Amino acid sequence: MNEQEMKDFSIKLMQEANVTCFTTMDETGYPHTRAIFNLRNIKQFPTLAKIFENQKEDLLIYISTNTSSTKVKHIRTNTAVSLCFTDPEDFRGLTLGGNIEIVTDETIKKELWLDWWDRYYPKGIEDEDYTILKLQPKTVEVWYKGKFKFQFT
Repeated sequence: MNEQEMKDFSIKLMQEANVTCFTTMDETGYPHTRAIFNLRNIKQFPTLAKIFENQKEDLLIYISTNTSSTKVKHIRTNTAVSLCFTDPEDFRGLTLGGNIEIVTDETIKKELWLDWWDRYYPKGIEDEDYTILKLQPKTVEVWYKGKFKFQFT
């Protein structure tokens, strides 16, 4: 597979993966991994699909989280993160790495907002505990049933 085929494979997996894990580094240098919502999953988040239509070449990721979360605390100290999208039943995987940023653009925060998130952010879009993180990956690794493993940047 060439690089474009790998990107296409990656996008497809991002759109389908039900399992997404996110790793940050704590202040002592130890990794912390947790499951997160995959906002690029078309079945789970169909209203967000249009946001990612133009991100088919850059594998851009947005993550919603609480400002008060451990994730944000870690990121304020060390922006290096990793995300892993997997389909365990088909043994497909995608790992993205890079430096994540906290989004301050209110337009993006509003564009990503889902009404049912008020259970996490009771004050809605204006809730000071509502944060969006953005990852423009610098490293990409894909694998499929042991048939191939490919890295590109």
